[in-house]
Amino acid sequence: MISNYWLGILLYLILAVLMADAICFLLFLITKRRLKCRTAAAGGICAVVVLGLSAWGAYNARIIQVTPYEITVNKDGGRLENLNVVLAADLHLGYNIGTAHMMQMVDKINEQNADIVVFAGDIFDNEYEALDDPEELIAVLQKIQSKYGVYACYGNHDVEEKILAGFTFGGNKKKESSIQMDEFLERAGIHLLQDEAVLIDDSFYLYGRPDAQRPGRGINMRKTAAELMGELDTEKPVIVIDHEPKELQELADAGVDIDLCGHTHDGQMFPANLITALMWENSYGYLKKDHMHTIVTSGVGLFGPNMRVGTIAEICPITVHFQYRNNI
Repeated sequence: MISNYWLGILLYLILAVLMADAICFLLFLITKRRLKCRTAAAGGICAVVVLGLSAWGAYNARIIQVTPYEITVNKDGGRLENLNVVLAADLHLGYNIGTAHMMQMVDKINEQNADIVVFAGDIFDNEYEALDDPEELIAVLQKIQSKYGVYACYGNHDVEEKILAGFTFGGNKKKESSIQMDEFLERAGIHLLQDEAVLIDDSFYLYGRPDAQRPGRGINMRKTAAELMGELDTEKPVIVIDHEPKELQELADAGVDIDLCGHTHDGQMFPANLITALMWENSYGYLKKDHMHTIVTSGVGLFGPNMRVGTIAEICPITVHFQYRNNI
C-alpha cells in the first residue's frame, strides 16, 4: 500500500520537476539571460503542489459517484418495456480497495433499484491474499439488491500473480484465476460468466466474455463476436459484458445491442486520461457504434497509484428502453 501511494507521488514529482525546468528554459529563451537559481523556493513550490495534488487524489479516489445513462434498443424486450442495469467494474479488491469502499459501493448500487447488476471485470487485484477480510467482503457483496441477480466477467487482473506498485510478476506461464477467487464470487452471490450467455426472464441475453489477453482457466481462446452471437436468438436483445472495450466494430457487426466495459479507468490520473483517449475508440463514457450502444466506466477501484486526479470512481445506472423495430 505504501508503494502504491509512493508511485503516485513519484509520478507527479517527476512531472513537476520537468515543468519547472521547462519554465526556466522558456524564461531563458525570452530574457536571453540566466536567472539566479532559487532552488529552495522552486523545490518548496513543487513539493506543496505535488503533496496537495496527491492528497486530493487519494481523497477523491474514495468517493464513489453515480453516472447515469439512458439508451433505447430497437428490439422487442419480451416481457420488459424497460430494464434498469447497474454497471460497475475494476473493483481491484486488494491492497488499495477493501471492505469500507465496498460498503459504499453496495449502498450506491442499492439506491438505484436495479433489475440486474453487472461487474465488467477486474474484481480482484491479482493477489487473493491481499484481501483485507474475505469473509466480511463476501457478507457485504451479498447485500447487493437486484431483481435478476448479479453477474460478472473476469478481467486481466483476475488472475493469481504477485504485484508490487502496479508491476506484476510470475513469468510467462498461463495466468489463471485462483480457485479461491471463483469460490469467493460464488459465495458472494455473483454469477461468473465465462464465455457464455444466460437468457433472463425469457426477454434478453446477458453474455460474459473472458478477457482478451488472459482468458483464464479452461479457455485458450475466447469466442469471436460472430461465434458468440451464433449461439443466440438475435431477435432478442443481447447485452455483452467485456472487460476491455475492444472489438467494438466486430461486436456491432455481429448484432450485439449493448456492450458494457471497464479496464481503462479513464486514465485514473491526469494526464493519463489524455493518453487513454488516444488508445481506445471509446476510452470512457458512451459511444454508439452503428446500432450498438457501448458504455465504458472509469471503475470503482484503483490499480497501482492509490489516487484519482481528473477522473472519478463511479457506478453507472443504465436505463434501457425497448421498442419494436417497426415502431421506429
